[in-house]
Amino acid sequence: MSAKAIREATGKDLINRLLGNGTAAAQCRFASVNPETKFSHLIAENPWLETSKLVVKPDQLIKRRGKLGLIAVNKDIGEVEQWIAERMNKDQKIGAATGKLRNFIIEPFVAHTAEEEVYVCIYSHRHADTILFHHEGGVDIGDVDAKALKFDVLVGTECTEEQVTEKLLGCVSDEAKKAMIAKFVVTLYKMYVDMYFTYLEINPLVVTADKIYVLDLAAKLDATADFLCKPHWGEIDYPPPFGRDAYPEEAYIADLDSKSGASLKLTILNKSGRVWTMVAGGGASVIYSDTICDLGASGELANYGEYSGAPSEQQTYEYAKTILSLMTQEKRPDGKVLITGGGIANFTNVAATFRGIITALREFQQRLIDHKISIFVRRAGPNYQEGLRRMREVGQTLGIPLYVFGPETHMTAICGMALGKRSIPSENCVSSETTTANFLLPNGESTSSANMAGDCQESCLMQQGDQRPNPIEISLPDVVSKVDGVEKDEKPMFSIKTKAIVWGMQNRAVQSMLDFDFVCRRADPSVVAVIYPFTGDHKQKFYWGHKEILIPVYKKMNDAMTKHPDADVLVNFASLRSAYQSTVETLEYPQIRTIAIIAEGIPENFTRKMIKLANEKNVNIIGPATVGGVKPGCFKIGNTGGMMDNILHSKLYRPGSVAYVSRSGGMSNELNNIVSKATDGVYEGVAIGGDRYPGTTFMDHIMRYQNDEKIKMIILLGEVGGVEEYEVCEAIKNKTITKPLVAWCIGTCAGMFTSEVQFGHAGSCANTNKETATAKNEALKQSGAYVPESFDSLGDIIQNVYQSLVNKGIIVPAPEVPPPTVPMDYSWARELGLIRKPASFMTSICDERGQELLYAGMPISDVLNKNVGLGGVISLLWFQRCLPSYVCKFFEMCLMVTADHGPAVSGAHNTIVCARAGKDLVSSVVSGLLTIGDRFGGALDGAARQFSEAYDSGLHPAEFVNQMRNKGQLIMGIGHRVKSINNPDQRVKIVKEFVMEFFPATPLLHYALEVEKITTSKKPNLILNVDGVIACAFVDMLNNCGSFTREEAQEYISIGAINSLFVLGRSVGFIGHYMDQKRLKQGLYRHPWDDISYVMPELNN
Repeated sequence: MSAKAIREATGKDLINRLLGNGTAAAQCRFASVNPETKFSHLIAENPWLETSKLVVKPDQLIKRRGKLGLIAVNKDIGEVEQWIAERMNKDQKIGAATGKLRNFIIEPFVAHTAEEEVYVCIYSHRHADTILFHHEGGVDIGDVDAKALKFDVLVGTECTEEQVTEKLLGCVSDEAKKAMIAKFVVTLYKMYVDMYFTYLEINPLVVTADKIYVLDLAAKLDATADFLCKPHWGEIDYPPPFGRDAYPEEAYIADLDSKSGASLKLTILNKSGRVWTMVAGGGASVIYSDTICDLGASGELANYGEYSGAPSEQQTYEYAKTILSLMTQEKRPDGKVLITGGGIANFTNVAATFRGIITALREFQQRLIDHKISIFVRRAGPNYQEGLRRMREVGQTLGIPLYVFGPETHMTAICGMALGKRSIPSENCVSSETTTANFLLPNGESTSSANMAGDCQESCLMQQGDQRPNPIEISLPDVVSKVDGVEKDEKPMFSIKTKAIVWGMQNRAVQSMLDFDFVCRRADPSVVAVIYPFTGDHKQKFYWGHKEILIPVYKKMNDAMTKHPDADVLVNFASLRSAYQSTVETLEYPQIRTIAIIAEGIPENFTRKMIKLANEKNVNIIGPATVGGVKPGCFKIGNTGGMMDNILHSKLYRPGSVAYVSRSGGMSNELNNIVSKATDGVYEGVAIGGDRYPGTTFMDHIMRYQNDEKIKMIILLGEVGGVEEYEVCEAIKNKTITKPLVAWCIGTCAGMFTSEVQFGHAGSCANTNKETATAKNEALKQSGAYVPESFDSLGDIIQNVYQSLVNKGIIVPAPEVPPPTVPMDYSWARELGLIRKPASFMTSICDERGQELLYAGMPISDVLNKNVGLGGVISLLWFQRCLPSYVCKFFEMCLMVTADHGPAVSGAHNTIVCARAGKDLVSSVVSGLLTIGDRFGGALDGAARQFSEAYDSGLHPAEFVNQMRNKGQLIMGIGHRVKSINNPDQRVKIVKEFVMEFFPATPLLHYALEVEKITTSKKPNLILNVDGVIACAFVDMLNNCGSFTREEAQEYISIGAINSLFVLGRSVGFIGHYMDQKRLKQGLYRHPWDDISYVMPELNN
């Protein structure tokens, strides 16, 4: 949603801070009150409350508060407090809505006469901002649209005081006041534009001899401009419409949405309702709500919401968990239903999103049973077969009714099933559609399978008791090929020779376009270049059928345009923050005739400026907030049409006779499906986008369709909000449109809600009755369009119109031609489970693929919450198990005592020399690590092996010492250059005492200490050193902690696990030495000559 209403207090705060200087406007003084407000604190913060007469009113987006008796004027603070107390948290009925009053605003009472009240309003529309002014304001102003003077300020222009005076202030007789008002209005309008307001009404605006007072205010901000305006706005509280409470769950989903590139929406309509929805897609979510209300369940509809834009598994889990937690708060004796529906996705991996939903269902299993919840699922799109399979599997274990359907079932059929209005088909009648794997076959499916599908559908219909729609008599006008004044040879928007440049590194979308080109039998790819400013110029590899091709990627747009002058379409995948700049830059190149803007959430002022510039340059803009468009057999934009299986299933590889234009991108795929079943297929389809101001309108595309001889009928899928459909009505009435047009506007449910609901698309909100879907459907029907009774019967009326055209010979269906074989990408085939291959790597310690990182099966959240420490992480990643706490503590002690031993040892010395030579951190540390071996640090493994072999073979310590002496070998872990029996190593002492106290058994350590007694009797520095004590203790841990078998313990010793403690610990010290040398700014090291003994060979003369 873009335009969001704000509280009056918020609006006045913005005016106080952001209205420019030089006006006569008085500072707005106000104090806000909510249920937590303490009046003693409020008065202390606003002393004027005790010294002024006051006005008090609710601040909850309530219109006509004066008419409703919800304003108290000329009161003192005591009376105000009593007035608020009488109404706080009390139910108030306003129209059809009933809600509790919880927020109030208190202001100083401004004494004035009725003659000093005026009316000012600014609102935005497609091409201009309109300023309304009436010289009489206040409660009784009446119909301002009829009374007020209007001044349209075109997008991209400014208004002046002279213009305001001339256009609006003719009825203001006082010249001084006229100048004050003109200055105020001009300054107010500048703030309106700069701060991205979409609506601002002040009634009354009191104009005295020397001051202007803003008394009553209503305003809306473009919330999508938050990334631009937040430093000026501050934190904005957007309250819910009156009659609907704000729920923490709504705020939680809104927060998830703000942090995600996907779209997540939730509005709670009736927390006690029986019917809950969890729908994929902005357009589809509206249609499901429409259907539920059409079936008489508007009073039971609990929520409106949608998830779309390829949310992650974790995001859908959080979304589903929130819905299920709300559903299971109140029990109903008749149970509840959850409708998990959606259209045919373009690029969302259905199986991936379903994984998150399934996780939430399993988590809530018992609560779902307790609340008698039934679930109905209908979904299609990429990998939908796997998603539906998993959903059916979990349905068998949940213990609740769960019904699953795919694209063979009409999108909204599950609503009737859930509400008991339609019988539920058996499981074997819902899986007749072509599977994903079949798109590898040239003809998609065999005749026998098609016949089986038809038979199955017949039996399903018979079982449901549903009647096929009776053919209705369609009265068709004479079809014309073009309109007077339009050249017949006008160049089409897309053709089989269309060349496109893609802005953004969207490899999947580009490959999808190339696969579509190939299946349409194009001679060459439609994508000729990619623009990506964040890398240097290079070439990117893609597939053209079976072979690989290279497509150039350019850092600068000018290079792409110059080297590819035949490209006339730009597909813009830039983010909402950069889409405007990249589009404006594109418009500088006359070769570009069409720009598709995919991003959702572009500020409306940006969009209106783009529209103006595009109109000046005669460029078509599709979007923003669109998936794009498709011309079967020729060209498609980005991810339009979905995966190849859906393209083949909907027969988008060859042209049909039907063209459509839709607001919703997600619903365009559903239209492809409906049209392919009801007619000979799609000729062209465009989703103009769900924003309030789409770059091109319905009429722009319908007129193209009207003038194309190959298009025989047109479909319009509009929605609640905006008035563009009325242009179509007029065009039908005056015969500008003569081809049969089937139309339906979604959002008919809006009139059944007691409070305003903002649907998924930014533009789908009716500000007047004329903008409601019901009013538009009726107007379209009266004008002569073919309008169904509901979306449920849209396919039927399309089929009837088409069949009438066939019967009249206007459409002659062409024989079906099988498409060429298109190979499936390896990664996608693997995702679908169609292939298998040996893995190149195997791992058993870490998995980053799921909802969160796993260490040996333990979620990272548990690793942190259970405070396992660094020792616990070592036990998980090195040994694949949670070891006892004393073992983890032992690991940490070993790391601490081995971290460093001064700069003189070989490893530290090497690190220092490298650091002083200017090498980087990794190179310097690695040079130190490479010195670790038998002579330095590597004695741990050797000590463990030697002591273990001696102990296991039953050698007495003295025999072991003698044997090693006879072999001429050093005993690893024995001896120290500095420490001795008389000057013991404290590190050894600490580790030894800890091990003796906490380890269950230490036989090898005791054996080593007996060896030490023998060696120190010969020489006092032949002590058990830190390597030896750690090695022996480590072996005792492996053998006696109870977590390892004897074979596992021996394997860890043999693979060098013990030495890993020294390597990890000493790395800490090496890093310290590196940082120390850099910090001390030490220069290149050169070893002094006097520390080198030069021994040169003597030459015999």
